[in-house]
Amino acid sequence: MNKKLHIKKGDTVCVIAGNERGKSGKVLEVIKDKDRAIVEGLNMISKHTRPNAKNPQGGIIKKEAGIHISNLLVMDPSKGVPTRIGRRRNADGKLVRYAKKSGEEIK
Repeated sequence: MNKKLHIKKGDTVCVIAGNERGKSGKVLEVIKDKDRAIVEGLNMISKHTRPNAKNPQGGIIKKEAGIHISNLLVMDPSKGVPTRIGRRRNADGKLVRYAKKSGEEIK
C-alpha cells in the first residue's frame, strides 16, 4: 500500500505536540512504514556506539530520532506559521500541495 503523507523531505515543519512542542526544523528523512519523520536538530537521543572505522574512539553520540508525523505541521511559506496541507491541480494539471492558511503552493 502506498501511503500519501502531508510531509516530504526538505519541508520546514513545526512540532505541535510532545517535548519539542513549538520548535521547528527541516525534515531530513521520512520513514513511511513507521509514519515518522526525522527533523534536523529535534528529538535528540544519545546513542552508545562501539569503535568502528567511522568513529574509531566509540562512545556516546547525539543524533535525531523520529517524530510521529501526526505531531508535525508544515510551515506556511509566505506567513511562516504552521498550516494544514491540501492538494489541488495547478494550471498544468499536476497535483500540487498548497497551504490552507494562505492558499499558496508549497514547492
